[in-house]
Amino acid sequence: MNIDQAKAIPIAEILSRLDIYPRKTNHHKLLYLSPVRVEKTPSFWVDTKTNRWHDFDDGAGGDPIDLACAYLRFTEEAHTVSDALRWLNAMGVGPYQIAPIDRPVTVEIQDTGLILKAKRPIQHVGLIRYLEQRGISLEVARRHLKELRVHNSQTNKYFLALGFANEEAGYELRNPFFKGCLKPKAVTFIRGRDPKPDSIHLFEGFMDYLSAVCQLKGHAFQGDAIILNSLSCLNQAIPYIHNYGYRVAYSWLDNDPAGEKATAAFTEFCKTQTDLTHKRMNRVYAPHKDVNAWHMHTLNL
Repeated sequence: MNIDQAKAIPIAEILSRLDIYPRKTNHHKLLYLSPVRVEKTPSFWVDTKTNRWHDFDDGAGGDPIDLACAYLRFTEEAHTVSDALRWLNAMGVGPYQIAPIDRPVTVEIQDTGLILKAKRPIQHVGLIRYLEQRGISLEVARRHLKELRVHNSQTNKYFLALGFANEEAGYELRNPFFKGCLKPKAVTFIRGRDPKPDSIHLFEGFMDYLSAVCQLKGHAFQGDAIILNSLSCLNQAIPYIHNYGYRVAYSWLDNDPAGEKATAAFTEFCKTQTDLTHKRMNRVYAPHKDVNAWHMHTLNL
């Protein structure tokens, strides 16, 4: 890892690897308890636009390399720039980036006017019927989804939808007439049955993941799973896999041009990982477009 690559690593990602998370967010600024000294009142700000940090208590600040040096100094480790580069590389926050991939046409609604009003276990008969039509058992659905009541502040209307939570406290939303999300848009990470699995499964959407679980008679995968919730989030999946020690990465992406492009990009990333084999699962559900379409076909839906 060189200096330019290290400076491109999001500071928030470095802090998350240290199990340090924001105490407050303000647009593109994040407030933390300082990772480079002991404090009880948060005063450590990160600007996600400039990717720089500033500790208002002692006036220190800088880029990701400066942060790594300061943290190593605080923990009484060697803290030269070379030490910082080795430390960042060992943390698995490497510089690998996948160019944004998304579908040329989307019907998703990502309306900033959507506000979550309530959530509960799935009960509404219309949502249960929608799941049946997609071949998803209610038992599996209730393990992963909630019934959300959402207010559209722009139209002043309310609606119910299935909600699938992501890692940034957002939700994917689905009902028979609507497909959208409560921002922020992000991936969802699901632990497998094995405490230290050697495999990771990559899905584009949660209906595909739930379909695969239903095909397994409702049993979770032994390995971990990442649901992208959009191909545009593919790059967010990389830190979960980078240098983790997985031996096999299974991709379950769509059989269409965008899915093929994302699969090829993921293949190139896997080549950068030691002892990680990429296995494309497309042959399982071909010639169908995606896992859910194949799953519905097996159920004669």
